[in-house]
Amino acid sequence: MQHPYFSFIVPVYNRPQEIEELLESMTMLVFHEIYEIVIIEDGSTETAEHVVHKYQDRLSISYYFKENSGPGDSRNYGMKRAKGNYFLVLDSDVILPKDYLKEVKSSLEKQYVDCFGGVDTAHESFTDLQKAIDVVMTSFLTTGGIRGGGEQLGKFQPRSFNLGISKKAFETTGGFGKIHPGEDPDLSLRLWDLGFETALFSTVKVFHKRRISWKKFWQQVTKFGKCRPILNSWHPSSKKITYWFPTFFSLGLISALGLFFIGNSLLLYIYAVYFFSLSIIAILKYRSIKIGLMSIFAALIQFLGYGRGFLISTFKVGWLKKNPEKVFPNLFFN
Repeated sequence: MQHPYFSFIVPVYNRPQEIEELLESMTMLVFHEIYEIVIIEDGSTETAEHVVHKYQDRLSISYYFKENSGPGDSRNYGMKRAKGNYFLVLDSDVILPKDYLKEVKSSLEKQYVDCFGGVDTAHESFTDLQKAIDVVMTSFLTTGGIRGGGEQLGKFQPRSFNLGISKKAFETTGGFGKIHPGEDPDLSLRLWDLGFETALFSTVKVFHKRRISWKKFWQQVTKFGKCRPILNSWHPSSKKITYWFPTFFSLGLISALGLFFIGNSLLLYIYAVYFFSLSIIAILKYRSIKIGLMSIFAALIQFLGYGRGFLISTFKVGWLKKNPEKVFPNLFFN
């Protein structure tokens, strides 16, 4: 393996407070080799330039302001200007544990890949809402546990809140596409087509803050659902029956409620056991009954939102063969 010179790539849009929290955590990284940080301001009206200036005497930071073109294009912009040969892509709403770079280097030494994905979790200081959403985004019962460090069958598709990619892989693929969300799995699929390997590094962890509300979470997971059939149309070999699971789950729940009102409660009982199990996981993880109850509501939003988005997109893009950019313009940046 070529000795890695790491470049952090962080796009930001109107969130200077997040950048300050991230940079503060970077001042505490335990790592004795040179690395750099590249901040890309994506056309913000509330910029983080003053925050970056505060840390330039403690960290090697480059700051760029550009017109708004979305997170994928902003990451590409930063990687083109970075000095490193291995890029560590982060979202602006993460905080790094002090051993982050040590774990990255150690993992690459054990298993070198041109693209890896790390895991995310909630910090103890996060709100109950953030912790509840963390449970449903990382639990084996909802996402299979792959975002929380669990094992996944088949190849792993890294996510850009915590992703590493070599300069070679970036230059070969051209980086992220203009779809958002969905630019992460699209990049993974193109990497595989070109012969690159990806991997999950379960010890490479970030604290993912997710500044979010119930409404924003619904909007986010609905977009996730809409993107998957688009990706399937671009990469037919990536289709899996498991992508239908949230839709089947949602339709099953509606059926269970209907059956309950005509006197058949068995299916609803199965759903109740499922949600009870999820709440127990949340309670044990955060020692909070409140977070356990909130995780049930978060799971409902996750499945219903994703399932609805997936079904709408499957109908319009998969069956009617409509142009994704025309029917879902809010999923694309020009």
